[in-house]
Amino acid sequence: MSVIEVSRLTKDYGSGKGIFDVNLSVERGEIFGFLGPNGAGKTTTIRNLLGFVKPDAGQVKIDGLDCFTGAARIHQNLGYLAGELAFLDDLSGKQMIQFIAELKGVSDQNRIDELMERFGLNPQGKIKKMSKGMKQKIGIVCAFMNDPDVIILDEPTSGLDPLMQNEFVELLLEEKQKGKTIFMSSHIFEEVERTCDRTAIIKDGKIVTIEDMASLKAKKQKSFVITFDSEKERQRFSSEPFEIARAEGNTAIVVLSGDVDGFMKAIAGYQVRDLDIKASSLEEIFLHYYGEEAAK
Repeated sequence: MSVIEVSRLTKDYGSGKGIFDVNLSVERGEIFGFLGPNGAGKTTTIRNLLGFVKPDAGQVKIDGLDCFTGAARIHQNLGYLAGELAFLDDLSGKQMIQFIAELKGVSDQNRIDELMERFGLNPQGKIKKMSKGMKQKIGIVCAFMNDPDVIILDEPTSGLDPLMQNEFVELLLEEKQKGKTIFMSSHIFEEVERTCDRTAIIKDGKIVTIEDMASLKAKKQKSFVITFDSEKERQRFSSEPFEIARAEGNTAIVVLSGDVDGFMKAIAGYQVRDLDIKASSLEEIFLHYYGEEAAK
């Protein structure tokens, strides 16, 4: 039995808003990505997983328990990081962490101290005076403090600087090694790419595809902006068997997916001043690989 099971889940808010006939499952020890642009239905799906809302149709289960009727039991062994954190602003960070620890029945301060040190969190100040990144660190501590077996994350690195984003990725990979089950929503492809085993892509409340990350990585395009030594050199390059998205003057843009070894070997035969690489955005991945249905 899968740890997380979502079957034909629908929550219709009208005017095309909500989620519709969502099906997915997450295995024990798996990091499962939930990828999509803002407003695609990621948070609505998570709210159903947490039992915060009742589905209009379908079933949502964690460890065999219905997420709405069994929410209290599920939350005893669940870690959750919200996309929009709602803290008690008049408390200090330390007071907030202690408050959550008491709610979760966490008596071991060692895990809390370890997480605060890892993310450079000084929890002494008032929450209302803290930056978005500092509040996010408090959220991370609260989500992981009880060493939960199931962890649900909604845009977990929002507000974190690149160093802390990397630290968070390392934490996720360590938790996976312990056999934890992690469901992570994001609109950042690279974040999902580095951590997840499989990923669902949602668009306008509907699942477009569920793929293992190896397949999704192969579909991810890169644009190579090549600045040649001269326009003549660029024109000579046009005979190469690569998709040239644009060519002007001494510059050409080549679009590639998958292995770039052949391209790099070909470029070595030309006089090149500069080579810049741009990975495709999430929206470009939708448009190129999942057609008009994904882009609507």
